[in-house]
Amino acid sequence: MWIGAEQYQFFEAILFKTFGHEIEIKDIRFISGGSINTAARVSTLEGTFFVKFNHSEHEDMFEKEAKGLMLLQDTNALCIPEVVGFGEYNDKSYLVLEFIENGGQRPDFWQEFGRSLSVLHSHTHSSFGLSFDNYIGSLEQRNQYYENGIDFFVEKRLRPMVGLALYNGLITQNLRDCFEQFYPLLPHLLPNEKPSLLHGDLWSGNFLSNPYGYVCLVDPAPYYGLREAEIAFTHLFGGFDDEFYEAYNEAYRLTPNFQSRIQIYNLYPLLVHVNLFGKSYLPPIERLLRRFVGS
Repeated sequence: MWIGAEQYQFFEAILFKTFGHEIEIKDIRFISGGSINTAARVSTLEGTFFVKFNHSEHEDMFEKEAKGLMLLQDTNALCIPEVVGFGEYNDKSYLVLEFIENGGQRPDFWQEFGRSLSVLHSHTHSSFGLSFDNYIGSLEQRNQYYENGIDFFVEKRLRPMVGLALYNGLITQNLRDCFEQFYPLLPHLLPNEKPSLLHGDLWSGNFLSNPYGYVCLVDPAPYYGLREAEIAFTHLFGGFDDEFYEAYNEAYRLTPNFQSRIQIYNLYPLLVHVNLFGKSYLPPIERLLRRFVGS
């Protein structure tokens, strides 16, 4: 894509704000930035950076993303891009990260991924939630602390998304009532484990392999939650390699019959998709609720 003078000036300006001095740019190439952001690979004499920006109504989105990345990076569990800077310029919010060159996957990529994620999940907290709120996609994710993981799942994950979908006319009052009947069943359906630090938005579009062939996680929506919710999320769009699940389970064994709970945990990301992309994501939600509470 051709880079105009105004776009070039934007990158020059945000790099100046980030580093405090002029940075000579060698090359700018636009790359995929997801559904709400524009992203570019910016090569300079001082390194190569991944820059994403938007006109989002949420001015703190990239600040929260940076805090989430740094939280995960502090665990040393797996590769996380270094946060270089973030801020605002000319009505745009931006985030500057270390650019991760794709090195291809090692033969043991999936095993190492599973083991590394189990290390991340071993980082725990006294409560479920997080000290700051953040975003999943462009939707706000509230993280007020709860002592009980199932209560947190209901009050801070399911109920807000159900309420938003009802408000926007994406679900019926009847479906909302089905959810209200379903919530009291969850303590009998889900194991209430200790809080685990989660990436929070773990699907195939949010990881890559670094120059050494190991996994690198991007675009987090972290919090301390039920770790099974994270593993369930990886199944949502086709799932990961079997070696990933085998290695994870060897390192940090899941409670028996996890497969029967996957669809329950995935109510949350499916509701997120309903609110972001529309009613086409409703059928699996409706089928699950019919199983437990009827129509």
